[in-house]
Order: sequence, then structure tokens, then C-alpha cells
Amino acid sequence: MTDRIAFQGELGAYSHQACRETYPEMEALPCRTFEDAISAVREGQAELAMLPVENSTFGRVADIHHLLPESGLHIVGEAFVRVHINLLALPGIRLDEIESAMSHTMLLGQCRAFLERHGIHRVTGADTAGSARHVAEAGQPEMAALASELAGEIYGLDVIARHIEDQGNNTTRFLVMAREPDFAARGENGMMTTFVFQVRNIPAALYKAMGGFATNGVNMTKLESYMVGGSFTATQFYADIEGHPDDPAVARALDELDYFTSNVTILGVYPADPRRHDTD
Repeated sequence: MTDRIAFQGELGAYSHQACRETYPEMEALPCRTFEDAISAVREGQAELAMLPVENSTFGRVADIHHLLPESGLHIVGEAFVRVHINLLALPGIRLDEIESAMSHTMLLGQCRAFLERHGIHRVTGADTAGSARHVAEAGQPEMAALASELAGEIYGLDVIARHIEDQGNNTTRFLVMAREPDFAARGENGMMTTFVFQVRNIPAALYKAMGGFATNGVNMTKLESYMVGGSFTATQFYADIEGHPDDPAVARALDELDYFTSNVTILGVYPADPRRHDTD
């Protein structure tokens, strides 16, 4: 049986594109929700899950930070995917025939200048791939979709305008999740470690907890906080750092972190994507 990789969304979604670009040999398994994609891996229906965590334009993906610590899965990789937006239409239709374009509200906002320039009305759809499917099924020549080239390929639509996004560097970062961690992996472009923690209830606890990374020269690329358990006082922090826990400097920094926190959970240790520093 072909190994499968689960993602949230329909065939042709940008998450599907991430699966195809990163693991072209695996069969992509579309799932209705992020929870379904996680369950597919946990229950053995798929080997991996491809989950978006943040976008360079719109920030973090809602709910993901809450789902990761409770998922029972481990991060084993990351993938940076450039989000190129295309105008897709029925075969043979010209750009000047298009009156409206359907897509997810975020993509509609990303192509505002192009759509206004061509007098194209924006129509909100549930998601990008679903909008492409709707245009293909509706058969209305004046309606187009904003989606990936992959969606056009899947639903039989032509690309009549390519890469029309207002910001050409729009990039989404995905995390690759598996049932078992892989601490033995080493990457040519370095390693990343992702963890969550809660600080102890002492003055300046967060400041002191972060001090170990600075004094040991460990680069922290992300630090975000979010509430847990519906409480304003229970705050959990999500962090990405460069390096492997076996690196002496990282080990020392994590030891200091442990002293000032009530718990630390490593979500994954994985090779850095080579595109991590190439998103400008």
C-alpha cells in the first residue's frame, strides 16, 4: 500500500500542494478538519500529516497551536510553500470575459489590486480548492476562481492569469507530523526544535526563562503565548529554536528553561527547510 500523507482541505488546496512538493512519492489524503488529519495519522490511515502553522502575510493559523500539544503526534519536518495565486476559468474563456472571482476571503484580499484593475467582482467561497471545483461544476463562463495551478489541473480549469497576488513573497509554513519522533535526523541546513512550556508563578519568570537562550547563543525564531483551559492566568508559550537538544548550547539553555517553568514539552526536533531563509 502506498504511504499516505493527510492534509486539511480538498484536493487542489495549498496544503495539497505542500504535500506534493515535499513528498511527491506519497498519496495525499484530504481531510475535512485539522483534527481529522491528525486522527488519520494517529489511527494509522496515513503516515504523516501536513499542517499549516503560519503565513507570512496573515500570521498564525487559528487553532493549530492548541491542537499540536494534544495531538499525540510529533513534528518531524517543516515545509515552506510560496503561495502563488492564479485566476482559473473554464477552458477557452478569456480574461476580459470574467465578471466575478470566487475564493477564500484571504486570497480575495491578496489579489485586490488585480481584481480592481480588471473590474472583477469578489465572491467569497469556503476555500480555494472548493471554489475551483464550484466554478468547474457551475459551468458559468463569466465566473473564475482564485486558487493554485494544482487546483486548475485537478478540476479541468485553465490558468488565464498567473501569480496575481499583490505580495509576491506570500509564504506559508507547514509542519510535518508523525506518530513517532525522529531525534536521529540531521539536516544539511541545520536543525529546529519546537516546544511548549508554562512558566512558574514567580516574578520575571519568563524573562529569566528566556535568558538561558541568550547567554548560550541559541537563536529563538518564534515565541508566542496563548491561553489554555479558558483561564486568563494559565498561559502557555510556544517556541521554535535553532539547534538540536543534543547540542551543548541548546542543552544548557533547556536546562535553565526547566528551572523556571512548571513543564516543558518538546513537540519535535527536525531538519530546517532549506527555504527557511529564502522567503524574501
